[in-house]
Amino acid sequence: MEKDTAVEEEAAACWLKEMRKGYIRIVVLTLLSKKPYHGYEVMKEVKEKTKGSLRFTSGGIYRILQDLEESHYIQGEWDTQNHRKRKTYKITSTGMAVLERALTKENQLANSMHDLFREYLTGVLEVKLQPGQTPRAPSLFSMFLDARTGKPKDSLIVLKEKNAEIQDMIKKLQKLQRATRHRIALLESEKPADR
Repeated sequence: MEKDTAVEEEAAACWLKEMRKGYIRIVVLTLLSKKPYHGYEVMKEVKEKTKGSLRFTSGGIYRILQDLEESHYIQGEWDTQNHRKRKTYKITSTGMAVLERALTKENQLANSMHDLFREYLTGVLEVKLQPGQTPRAPSLFSMFLDARTGKPKDSLIVLKEKNAEIQDMIKKLQKLQRATRHRIALLESEKPADR
């Protein structure tokens, strides 16, 4: 049983790593749609906004920035600050168009995942849900997009609303977890021949 759990954990970690790779370019473009940044600022901002779930090495971020620049999604410009040369990057109109399309596709994917999650809860776990009861995971990009729109005062309001949504989601997830635990206990109490 422990070996199966370790294999499952390893597979899930591998999938998560692959998913993160797919989001990295979108995250960088989203940040640069807010304002120009140099590479170190991008690293720092991504780590902070994602609470460490996405992070780069300095070599990794510069490879991504170089790739985005070669694709004409961003443009770099050298400047000197405190006798140090550094390259500051800004998003191009092509990059903005690609970002908008990517965010639309990500939103469609998030909606599809929500529907699949609902099917899993009702079909597999046999949880009885009321309309609109399925918790919706917040989009990875909401933390970047909320910050790029509005004034600081507006951002505080947005963050308070997000906090309320998350608290509500936590309550719903705890209720679903209790139902799942109950279902597990029922299945475990059945005789092996009944399964």
